[in-house]
Amino acid sequence: MDEKGAVEAALFSSPEKVGVSGIAEKTGLPEESIRHALRDLRREYDDRGSAIMVAKIGNEYKMMLRPEYTEFTGQFAKAEMTGGMMRTLSTIAYNQPILQSELFKTRGVRTYDDVRALRDMDMVAAKRVGQTLELTTTKKFCEYFGIGSTRVADIKKWIESQAKNIGQDK
Repeated sequence: MDEKGAVEAALFSSPEKVGVSGIAEKTGLPEESIRHALRDLRREYDDRGSAIMVAKIGNEYKMMLRPEYTEFTGQFAKAEMTGGMMRTLSTIAYNQPILQSELFKTRGVRTYDDVRALRDMDMVAAKRVGQTLELTTTKKFCEYFGIGSTRVADIKKWIESQAKNIGQDK
């Protein structure tokens, strides 16, 4: 059995991020071999400019699509989030913490359904503040998009870089 192939298969088949010890436990491979395989896989995907990447999120890894290629997935896979939900989520992420009442002023009546769905998906957290909710993104949001940090400034910088990349593609 090819160890690197086994690690790649583990990453590909895991719906969640997974740590070295988790891969070792399920494959029986030594942790040091897994670390080498992960390093090699990350480098190989990067060197060939693949649409797929092996993202390191904290001490765990996840195989995922590079953000600049996500526009093509909607043509082949059913999206987990509608375009409207994505716009609501990006507004929350960029302006967090944001009051739902303020979000309503820019996103309109759809705000309530979007926020409910995003909370159900654990992308957004809410804290009651008076008559409204204060909304922030969650760790799962950062992991889902491969941001690598939960700091608000880092999230804002990531959103700005994504917007810049989209602008350059046109």
